[in-house]
Amino acid sequence: MSTNPYQQGPGRPGGPAGPPDPFPGQANPTWIGRIEPEYYRPAPGTYAAPLPALGPPEPGRDGAGMRSGGLLALTVGGAALAFVSLLLVVPFLVASTGVGGFIVGFVVSLIPLSVVLLTVHAIDRWEPEPKRLLFFAFTWGAAVSVAVTLLIQPFFALTFQFSDVADLPTYMATVQAPVVEEFAKSLGLLMLLLLARKHFDGPVDGVVFAFTIAGGFAFTENILYFGRAIAESASPATGLAQVFLLRGVMSPFAHAIFTGTTGLIMGFAARRWHSGASVLAFFIGLIPAMLLHNRWNSMGAGFLAEYVLIQVPIFVLAVVGIILLRVAENRLTRQRLMEYSAAGWFSPAEVELLATPRGRRTALHWAAGYHRRPQMKAFLHAATQLAFIRQRILSGRDVPLHQAEERQQLQRILSLRAAVAG
Repeated sequence: MSTNPYQQGPGRPGGPAGPPDPFPGQANPTWIGRIEPEYYRPAPGTYAAPLPALGPPEPGRDGAGMRSGGLLALTVGGAALAFVSLLLVVPFLVASTGVGGFIVGFVVSLIPLSVVLLTVHAIDRWEPEPKRLLFFAFTWGAAVSVAVTLLIQPFFALTFQFSDVADLPTYMATVQAPVVEEFAKSLGLLMLLLLARKHFDGPVDGVVFAFTIAGGFAFTENILYFGRAIAESASPATGLAQVFLLRGVMSPFAHAIFTGTTGLIMGFAARRWHSGASVLAFFIGLIPAMLLHNRWNSMGAGFLAEYVLIQVPIFVLAVVGIILLRVAENRLTRQRLMEYSAAGWFSPAEVELLATPRGRRTALHWAAGYHRRPQMKAFLHAATQLAFIRQRILSGRDVPLHQAEERQQLQRILSLRAAVAG
């Protein structure tokens, strides 16, 4: 192996490539990135004229402005909503748990939260989402969705008289909680999909954002349950241990799996780049989330048996599904970068280093030996972004805007490669 893994290998030194198949069979590597033949177009070649400087955008077509406007709205609006929501949520928690219970519940709730967020980090490592969007998702779950739930709950309770459930607590747990909580949490997903569409590329992103929102919601809910166990139990330590076993050990991912189904469905809708499809996916995605939530809250005397026979298999299925999504995302990245390789931007060996987990580990290990690991990480991230930009181009929507973004990213790739090579 070469000392420098980013030396150009034989076969495609960056010169012209032969005419590509207008729609090669491998262009649809998996269902996650399927494109229609009429949208397919070859990657720009390095043998073409130098990439032109970008001129002023056409009136009303400033995609960057729309994206930055959407992100600004999320950042400012999300911060304002979170602040107002905390004015409702924090007094409610303190009143329900007492100051001591609130403090202990807050600290203990950090444990299951850490487990969920570490999982989000592992899922999101291939193509990381912007931290400010993840922060928006967390604050939406921890504050805004809880406030929405608290505001809707009293009105929802009025419908109890029209139900056939025997008592109000059971009705609130099995009907109100699944409906109101999943609606409140998933509203954050809809905001992200409509206002930060560039960063909501597919089902993996949907799962990442959904898990983050759900992790925030479960964090606040755990403060309530853990604090109440301390405030209301004759033996606070025993009460806390019992509730922590149920919520912190046996079900830290319960809310994540509920809302994750909505995120998954909305992620598939994101591939269509259509606002109507996004809203429709929001309502369709609520159905499995509410059903799973209802099933969990309905477990009673046979809790342990149902947990082992139903909830554990659901969790295993979720893990397997996420792994398959990650594999599909990796394959999609590799396929799109291979198309740039055919156009002369990368050597085939480079694609293997950029678009496979083993190749990335090799590249980072090599870069660390030359004190260039940060530059290599930036290069890997930029290459992944390039692959997803190409996928947006092949989706057939706002093609000129994404082609302009593609030109910028290709120029950035060249400078990052130079920084890595030293």
